[in-house]
Amino acid sequence: MSVLESVLSVERPLVKLTNVYKTFHAGTVNEVRPMQGINLDIAEGSFVIVLGGNGSGKSTLLNAMAGSFSIDAGRIEMDGLDVTKWPEHRRASLIGRVFQNPFSGTAPSMSILDNFSLAAKRGKFRGLSWAHSRQLRDELRDRVGGLKMGLEDRMDSTIGSLSGGQRQALTLLMATWLKPRLLLLDEHTAALDPKSADQVIALTDEIIARERLTTLMVTHSMQQAVNLGSRIVMMHKGNLLHDFSTSQKHRLRVEDLLVRFENVRRRELLDESVAKLLRTRYI
Repeated sequence: MSVLESVLSVERPLVKLTNVYKTFHAGTVNEVRPMQGINLDIAEGSFVIVLGGNGSGKSTLLNAMAGSFSIDAGRIEMDGLDVTKWPEHRRASLIGRVFQNPFSGTAPSMSILDNFSLAAKRGKFRGLSWAHSRQLRDELRDRVGGLKMGLEDRMDSTIGSLSGGQRQALTLLMATWLKPRLLLLDEHTAALDPKSADQVIALTDEIIARERLTTLMVTHSMQQAVNLGSRIVMMHKGNLLHDFSTSQKHRLRVEDLLVRFENVRRRELLDESVAKLLRTRYI
């Protein structure tokens, strides 16, 4: 590799979205436009927090990266590859994902061991004998034991028999088992009680730091946003409203984020008032 190629390789973002558009139910009364020309570069090793109100496009952003649907226009690149037209199952070799629902991403009727066996085989051509090998059992026992939830002695228990916090902790371990190039976390603590949410967030931060995972995490929690990650992206009605880099983010407080959202709300109310006045005046 030449010196120029080395420099370009270092500077090239791991994930790059260029002018990405997506509209659902176009031309109907239910039309939703959650992505309106999104441009976003994500450097390798970044931990990006995505904030926004309901309908802002947060989850749609993650779904677009995962390949859950085809975008209307634009380009999505990952790891130097144009994955715009790749189906979801093909992108799975690059992506680990944890959803809001603790049952999503797992097979509830299967045991902890069987679920991890499937996760360990993702993108690999290995038989079930390898998936249930002593090596996997020992490694799994060590990692699950690290959760300090007593699950290392319950490997034959079904995922569906566990509490929400336990399921989500295990799902996070499964999503990061093969160290994905990109980790997507879609409000993965929103359905948990406060204590379980705190446990899963601590585990999330620990795994991301230890494995140096490039991560996008959607959350409604302002406290999580200021405490975690190296960057905050704020979305509103399908657009990137603010992008706080590492140096800016570290100076942010919860109150600062709340002010940003309040300013948007006031501006929209003002715009609506002006529009109403103009309609009244010229009708």
